Amino acid sequence: MRAVTRWILVVALVSAGAIASAAGTTTLTVGGVSIPLPLGLQADAAYVPEGNAPTAERVALGRLLYFDTRLSADNTVSCATCHDPAHGFAEPRATSSGIRGQVGARNAPTVLNRLFSKEQFWDGRAGDLEEQAHGPIVNQIEMGMASHDQCIERLRGIKGYGPLFEKAFGTPEITMPRVAQAIASYERRVLTGNSPFDRYQAGDHGAMSDAAVRGMALFNAKGNCVTCHAGFNFTDESYHNLGVGMDAKAPDLGRYAITKQDVDRGAFKTPTLRNVTQTAPYMHDGKEKTLRDVVVFYNQGGRANPWLSKEMRPLALADAEIADLVAFLEALTGEITEQSVPTTFPQ
Repeated sequence: MRAVTRWILVVALVSAGAIASAAGTTTLTVGGVSIPLPLGLQADAAYVPEGNAPTAERVALGRLLYFDTRLSADNTVSCATCHDPAHGFAEPRATSSGIRGQVGARNAPTVLNRLFSKEQFWDGRAGDLEEQAHGPIVNQIEMGMASHDQCIERLRGIKGYGPLFEKAFGTPEITMPRVAQAIASYERRVLTGNSPFDRYQAGDHGAMSDAAVRGMALFNAKGNCVTCHAGFNFTDESYHNLGVGMDAKAPDLGRYAITKQDVDRGAFKTPTLRNVTQTAPYMHDGKEKTLRDVVVFYNQGGRANPWLSKEMRPLALADAEIADLVAFLEALTGEITEQSVPTTFPQ
């Protein structure tokens, strides 16, 4: 019920119109801005907060800020360091890296299809992408700025940014809310769809292999995957305890740190499975190296602990069924928009 209620809220907050195209794709229109959505994505599930329509000017500015290492204390780390287009807008290491070679405690989740997500981070502590963009800049393990004011002071010292802020916001003033709005606008344009799965669903029954088709049936039934990895974006946008990391001496309690509700102990947000082949390693602690490892983990029923999700149970999948499930997960990798990396930055 918690997840269902939340999605009603998200859809209600969107001010958008969807126009179907002949190719089966849709266009999301919000604040007068049209966003083409790849095949398989649904405009009515998008979330864009009032007052931050992703205009071309804000997206262009946000793209530069996203890749600019000067937003970090030692000029070495950008948003793209942990959310790299070359790795499905995630990072190919167990837990995320930051300034001075520091390493965080959680795996970097993908930025893909955040247009359809309101709460951010594994524990949902940020209410939206704008709030999320504030966090890493002053996180002392990640980008390491002493304060947001220090970050803004540095950006104000880069004369080339003023005209870009003026184009995006009407005046050249550089503020942290504007920085966050621009980055969020760019991230909402980072989308993926038109995967073999989407083409299969659209009627091209040659788009997926026989193994992937069998895996899809397992995903929706015996594998019990669809319970949490639901809908077109393969996530219920809710929080579940799988037992990941709960065998540690000091387990990460995830969502509980935010809500203080016992039901949320060890619960983490369900990630999208789109382009999951590109975002290894897996789970919030990055301990599972391959998709097969992940399916085997679920096949075992997760790890027992007092707060294990009631949906977690041994699945009794045979090796051939595990292989078919992996084949289906591989069929969820599609085309990515907005993945080019800037070669020059404002000076």
